[in-house]
Amino acid sequence: MRVIDRQAIENMALGASLLGTGGGGDPYIGKLMALNAIEQHGPVTMISASEIPDDALVVPSAMMGAPVVVVEKLPNGTEGMSSFRNLEKMLGKKIYATLPIEAGGLNSMIPIAVAAQVGIPLVDADGMGRAFPELQMVTFHLDGIPASPMVLADEKGNYIYLEAISNDAAEGFAREITVQMGATAMICIYSMTGKQVKESAIHNILSYSENIGAIISAGLTDKQNPIEELLAATRGYLLFQGKISDVVRTTESGFNRGQAFIEGIGEFNAQQMEVCFQNENLLAKIGNQVMAMTPDLICIVDLHTMVPVTTEALRYGRRVMVLGLPCHEKWRTAKGIQTVGPRYFGYDLNYVEIEELASRRGLRGV
Repeated sequence: MRVIDRQAIENMALGASLLGTGGGGDPYIGKLMALNAIEQHGPVTMISASEIPDDALVVPSAMMGAPVVVVEKLPNGTEGMSSFRNLEKMLGKKIYATLPIEAGGLNSMIPIAVAAQVGIPLVDADGMGRAFPELQMVTFHLDGIPASPMVLADEKGNYIYLEAISNDAAEGFAREITVQMGATAMICIYSMTGKQVKESAIHNILSYSENIGAIISAGLTDKQNPIEELLAATRGYLLFQGKISDVVRTTESGFNRGQAFIEGIGEFNAQQMEVCFQNENLLAKIGNQVMAMTPDLICIVDLHTMVPVTTEALRYGRRVMVLGLPCHEKWRTAKGIQTVGPRYFGYDLNYVEIEELASRRGLRGV
């Protein structure tokens, strides 16, 4: 148990943005929401999953929709609290704590804001260990925990209570509602017991994000590229480095979809990498050679600072590195690969672990 301060929030937002693999929302907006909530409502206590009573009610909080929309349609700051209070009313029980549904610059920060506003602890855990674009793409789903009941709220004061017969149905209905709410909505979802959090969540993800953020921040302060330390901390690989030559991007059905094309420089000169994304980066390849694929993490960072670059921030001419990190072992099960593997997203590929791809191609790791 610890009280998280401003510096911890800064580092968590930065580190979670890397784990967000291009998605999970704008870290700057998320950081401002968290800091503002703490300033108005007081500090937030972060607890480990082991500290939650087994019978306590724990509910993740997040923003759903296309991250690029948040840049222009800012939250009013009360949607998270509104969704929680209305879910409590429906369930007839107080929520003990909240946690992120995923790692991402915005979606790791929203639970901090909600915890401050509602006056509850924040759990150092999440349901992905990274970011994915759909609601059923969580470890809670893998363990049979229902997404329903859930509440969606928008910045205008509207809220909708949703019960669905399956987690896939919950995703479909919630996506349509989110589009009607302006392509983004605050949600509370996957109500569960403390015992279920202990068994199903990915533990210590906020602490892990904070450590990653501290490494990047130290590099910014010292004006040194922390690539070696970053690869060591994440067990990652350098997949590519170059200049963004083109970005094809659309907003469709509440998702950011597209491809980024990167012209190689240095040791990757005369090569081109294509990174395909749906909110998050899902596939990286050079020509027909696959370098990394979902559910492993494909992270694009600034070439000089290692600051993560979200999919909505990809721009022509920007110089970047592409890193590949291994996913949590829960995603490498048969159900995990069925839920978030390359074939689910329409790629005619069997999942191959990044460690195997790295070994075949001599990728640079530590």
